[in-house]
Amino acid sequence: MDKEIWQALEKHQTGIAALRIEKLFEDDPERFEKYSLEAAGLMLDYSKNFITEETLELLNHLAESCDLASRIEDLLTGKKVNNTEDRPALHTALRGDGDGLDAATRKIVNETFSRMGNFVSQLHNGDWLGASGNPITDVVNIGIGGSDLGPVMASTALTPYDQKKVGVHFVSNIDPEQLSEQLEVLDPYTTLFIVSSKSFSTIETRMNAESAREWCKANGIKQEDIGKHFVAVSTNIKAATGFGIAEENIFPMWDWVGGRYSLWSAIGLPIAIKVGMDNFNAMRRGGHLMDQHFRSAPFRENMPVLLGLLSVWYTNFFKTETQIIIPYDYNLNKFPSYLQQLEMESNGKSVTRDGKPVACMTKGAIFGEAGSNTQHSFHQLLHQGTHCFPIDFIVPVNSHHPIGAQHDYLFANCLSQTRALMKGRSLEDIQKEMRGQGKSEEDITRLAPHRVVPGNKPTNTLTMEKVTPETLGALIALYEHKVYTESVIWDINAFDQWGVELGKVLSEDVYAAMTHETPGDIDGSTAGLVEYYKKHQK
Repeated sequence: MDKEIWQALEKHQTGIAALRIEKLFEDDPERFEKYSLEAAGLMLDYSKNFITEETLELLNHLAESCDLASRIEDLLTGKKVNNTEDRPALHTALRGDGDGLDAATRKIVNETFSRMGNFVSQLHNGDWLGASGNPITDVVNIGIGGSDLGPVMASTALTPYDQKKVGVHFVSNIDPEQLSEQLEVLDPYTTLFIVSSKSFSTIETRMNAESAREWCKANGIKQEDIGKHFVAVSTNIKAATGFGIAEENIFPMWDWVGGRYSLWSAIGLPIAIKVGMDNFNAMRRGGHLMDQHFRSAPFRENMPVLLGLLSVWYTNFFKTETQIIIPYDYNLNKFPSYLQQLEMESNGKSVTRDGKPVACMTKGAIFGEAGSNTQHSFHQLLHQGTHCFPIDFIVPVNSHHPIGAQHDYLFANCLSQTRALMKGRSLEDIQKEMRGQGKSEEDITRLAPHRVVPGNKPTNTLTMEKVTPETLGALIALYEHKVYTESVIWDINAFDQWGVELGKVLSEDVYAAMTHETPGDIDGSTAGLVEYYKKHQK
């Protein structure tokens, strides 16, 4: 990172923060045309941001000083970009032509997708039979983290493409309430479970899988027939077969695919089961189109790079600590949750790639929900609160199920929010309006300040003709590459997650304290809570 460019950006920010975005449009009628672009079926409008040509030139120089172009090549060609675990991050190879994979691995990957297609066909055609000889009617994916969030998000987003052949359900939480509620509505003889765990040892997944197996047995399914009701996505063949799953029903995982990037692999089985293998492959094609764009487009015309640089611009120079994602498409309601893992697990780091403390802020918090519900929950904070939140609005032009003018109003609501956040309402305008309504000067003095909306809040708007498997794939890949761009600028590793491991390790100590007489090696607060648990547990 070039310190002179960083300092130039700091100086530039002090001037541009005093400008009003609305005024930038008044000064340049072609601002939208300059600061919008299309790629892989998506259109990004980034014109409502605190940016000028000078801003983009400086951010472009920042990216060049970090050697972003060669780092993109490293990612896409299989270099060991995950340096702390000494391996590549080749999820992109799963949606393209296998660039970065050797011939043997490429063959295994292609065979895996072929097996997935055959498996989906068996389920859809009623050829996979349970212990009673009846076809499977429901599939439950048991996983957590990347083995759950990605498949849940994509399956929900592609609900209009549901083949309605087999019901697809998800269980992730170790809380027994989730599994119990799910099992209550299922028939064990027509239910199949997918145990999605790279190691086959993740405690939440393992315990839920064991409970599901016991549920099958309690309902009369013999151990020798368990394999008719369980398949796995895992690297641990021994553990999966020991559980009762036939080796031919175990789909492989690879250490070069991180969990939060794994929906493109056999972890995506629930997606393929719900929408069909052809639509799953279309999603992969959309991701590949975004990969090609990321690799070839100049930075000023590169959608993931621009999103990443804008994120750095606000995080490091405006000191924003939160970004908001608001999809104005109900089927994308799980997308903010998915991005929470993708962005915060990837770039929630405090040391550089060589282990030194970072010299700047890294990833802040991500949150969001589906619009237009958000307008009646947290938009008040966005419009009149004291914080500045960069916001991504995502909205399709067309609905899969148009009803009257409802989608038109949805789209209008989305655009009106970006306009209101930029424009706001001044005290003078409110005073003038209230005088026109015949209000007294006393009322105007008392009430007008409460109605002021400062405006001048930055937003991006992402749109597409319709949410399809292909545009969804492009959207997911867009944010993956945005995250990678951020990580290059901050010089951190986006592909490890050592912080996640600590809680797993300490949970064993706490569990031991809960189940043994001795308190174990725990602090006083935790010991007190354990004693409260023991005292009140029934």
